[in-house]
Amino acid sequence: MAQKIVIEASGRTLEAELSDSKGGQIISSSLPLTAQMSRWGDEYYGSVGIDIPEDGTARETMEVGEMAYWPPGRALCIFFGPTPASMDARPRAASPVLPVGRVIVGVENLSPLGKSVKMKFTAV
Repeated sequence: MAQKIVIEASGRTLEAELSDSKGGQIISSSLPLTAQMSRWGDEYYGSVGIDIPEDGTARETMEVGEMAYWPPGRALCIFFGPTPASMDARPRAASPVLPVGRVIVGVENLSPLGKSVKMKFTAV
């Protein structure tokens, strides 16, 4: 069963859920997490200091609202629109990422935020 979480950033709240994937389970068991997130187009990413093994689900093309883990940076990513690597309106990661969940309420709250923001991830 998916783990519901809350993401807080600059006074804004998003509701999300982590998938039942191995990566989603590892993140869920590591909550609460706080990360300094950097912006790359319409993606925020930040190191969470967790190791998640690759499991064959890695991909580059994402959907708005998807959350993923980027192995080279040990980083959690949240996609909310096109990135500099996008070939169309869909978000695209710089290199393959492991999908771990999705924002279900409030993804539009990320657009007005700046180039760097502290985010807190907590279980509901």
